[in-house]
Amino acid sequence: MTKEKERKMTGLTFYIVDVFAETKYTGNQLAVVRNAAALSQEHMQKIAKEMNYSETTFILSDEPKNNGYDVRIFTPAAEVPFAGHPTLGTAFVIHREIADKAAQTINLNLKVGQIPVTLQKSGLSENILWMKQIEPEFGETLDSGILSDVLGIDRNQIDDRFPILEVSTGLYALIVPLKTREAIKQIRIDLNRYYTLIENISSKLILVFSPETYHRENDLNVRVFGDYYQVPEDPATGSANGCLAGYLVKQRYFENEKINIRVEQGYEIGRPSLLHLWAEERNGQIEVNVGGKVIMVAKGQLSSIE
Repeated sequence: MTKEKERKMTGLTFYIVDVFAETKYTGNQLAVVRNAAALSQEHMQKIAKEMNYSETTFILSDEPKNNGYDVRIFTPAAEVPFAGHPTLGTAFVIHREIADKAAQTINLNLKVGQIPVTLQKSGLSENILWMKQIEPEFGETLDSGILSDVLGIDRNQIDDRFPILEVSTGLYALIVPLKTREAIKQIRIDLNRYYTLIENISSKLILVFSPETYHRENDLNVRVFGDYYQVPEDPATGSANGCLAGYLVKQRYFENEKINIRVEQGYEIGRPSLLHLWAEERNGQIEVNVGGKVIMVAKGQLSSIE
């Protein structure tokens, strides 16, 4: 028996973590598989589908390359070049289980490029992980009438002071400003209109937000929909919120070229999450950082991957 075959039969270590979570079993779940270089893309896709989380990540080796760790990200349906909560969750696993504990920054080599994740100590037991995303790109502006039909809400519930705009910090999201939390609660996605819409634009994710929140200490309430990725609604979405951060600065939503805010997500589906957004425009360029806590839930072995 070859060593590779023996390794496959004995299984690989995997971890379950909650990302953007204030307590265990909140936030967005993530499965992380370690030392996965021997797996084919087909195997990775099968494991991601079996895990059935919004994403599963694969750390290809415990040994860093090019000053970072090679990582691939899969939804149950397809591989993606970048996603926020898998980036934070995977960096947490690397920091805790693989890298030198003294290292405060973990670089992940993703298909979109190298993303640094930095640990910030905010208290005796509270550590926030921050990822610096690539500079936002701004795409198409869409008509509010089209989006109101997709979202199943009245057109006047969309805040027309600001545009409906495609933004990417590695993965495109369509940002839709709403006036109230009640409007967000009323959303019922019309899947036929949704799929017609995304055929003609880069975005497959739709992020809606409002300044009315469940908790006064938070600044925005957000929902994110992505049926294209087999994630009808995501409890916490780092990539889309990175796009939102770029949008807020670009549009001067808070009347400033800099933001440092708290965003709540997932309340409507029973997975309350908290994301920290920091962004600033300097000399025409926008820097975006998304942060949150990560909590270890479980560790185990894949029993069979053949």
